[in-house]
Amino acid sequence: MAKVYSNKSNLSTISSSSSISSNSYMSPRREIFTLWMKSLVYHGNGCTVYDSKGQIVYRIDNYNIKRSKEVHLMDSNGRVLFSIRNRKVPVFGHWDGYKWNYEGVTSKEIPWFQVKKIHNVLRGDNMNYYNVILGCNQAEANCYNIILGTTSIKIVTQAGRLVAEVKQKQATSGVLFGSDVLTLVVEPHVDHSLVMALVTVCGLIHHKI
Repeated sequence: MAKVYSNKSNLSTISSSSSISSNSYMSPRREIFTLWMKSLVYHGNGCTVYDSKGQIVYRIDNYNIKRSKEVHLMDSNGRVLFSIRNRKVPVFGHWDGYKWNYEGVTSKEIPWFQVKKIHNVLRGDNMNYYNVILGCNQAEANCYNIILGTTSIKIVTQAGRLVAEVKQKQATSGVLFGSDVLTLVVEPHVDHSLVMALVTVCGLIHHKI
């Protein structure tokens, strides 16, 4: 399969020493990824994520199932990093993320993060807003917000600082790729695997995975 590279104009922000290893999901520099909203499994559903060198770093394979209630975010070696479950409850649903370690899921009952839609937001920008609670098993949890548009995603802190952004991939010539090819930019010192888990939730919300 041909490698998919990030925009060359953006590669100056990335050093060769900041490439992701299978045991490290954080970088001191801004990182740029390419999301292909397709599975590597023939006729399968899912997502494949490439780094700036065109190497696969994350993948989701739902095989022939779409709109699944549970998906698994894996690294390039097929090791599960997060399991994400759609919790449909009366009135309002939410999505729970369970983080895995080398021995298995850290907690089968308490999610590591939770995503809920923020209702009654009076804005005229045609965006949907979601609250992310991190550390659900702790007394004091940290929070992010997701701003979800039709073709864009922004993950920000409660103070509004940008953490990561997804938008349609654009060639150096200015031509846009297909709607299933996206660019993910992650700011420094942010867990890439967590960002991908949150982007996966957005894919589930839009029925893309």
